[in-house]
Amino acid sequence: MCLILVAWQSHPDYALVVAGNRDEFYARPAAAAHWWQDAPGVLGGRDLAEVIGDAGTWMGIAGGDAQHGHHGAHLPGPRFAALTNYRAPSEKRIDARSRGELVAHFLRGHQTPEEYLHDLAGAHGAYNGFNLLASDLHDLWWYSNRSKSRQPQKLKPGLYGLSNALLDTPWPKVRSRVGALCEVLAADRGQLGSSPEAYLQMLADERQAPDWELPDTGVAADWEKLLSSAFIRSPNYGTRASTVLRVKHDGRFDFVERSFDADGQTGEVSYQGRLNVARDTGTIPAPR
Repeated sequence: MCLILVAWQSHPDYALVVAGNRDEFYARPAAAAHWWQDAPGVLGGRDLAEVIGDAGTWMGIAGGDAQHGHHGAHLPGPRFAALTNYRAPSEKRIDARSRGELVAHFLRGHQTPEEYLHDLAGAHGAYNGFNLLASDLHDLWWYSNRSKSRQPQKLKPGLYGLSNALLDTPWPKVRSRVGALCEVLAADRGQLGSSPEAYLQMLADERQAPDWELPDTGVAADWEKLLSSAFIRSPNYGTRASTVLRVKHDGRFDFVERSFDADGQTGEVSYQGRLNVARDTGTIPAPR
């Protein structure tokens, strides 16, 4: 993904709210969000391009699906992960492993976010630059192999914005959309199944930043301008998917993904279910 907005333990009814845009070349094959047949209990899109490493995804959840009969009996606890690339074209290696596998491996696994990211920190050189968010819905962690410390960071309750730089780097679209998320979240009454349209419209902002606010990431000036909007549209490259995830403290969730190509919207999928939250309490702890 190229823009991820997160509200972590910041709403009385939701443990986690995520709204994000995946930007990519339209020609790169991908599957819309679905329940993975080869990994029961995993829900997310799928990259179908030929890559080095395992087929991956940009965002997903795992840990049960009450509507499909898994009931969490033999599944790990709830898991969420999402990824953005770190934009540094001069550092890109053609022999690097697919960054999408980082999300898929976490969703399929049983490690805690802290364990997974600390292990990953020891293999940071296998991948081009990335940011990875990982959560078991008790804790939310962030790690980038381009951060100075190269150490995972546990995030406190709050609102966060992530694009193709480090977490909360104040690019114009990050600043503006975090502010918009705050407004949309405040108006959300916490009813799953209610329309996510306000979140999707927040992600649909095509306003480009003025030249003087553009970051210098090593791409051409016209690309820097194009990439400065939350929702990107051009003949060959743009926002391919907008996704909204809301997870309540008892594990119930809704997940909506809207797909696009150069001509506009191509489809929409939506899912509701319940993640396998802590068996001892039946709930995800609310913020203290």
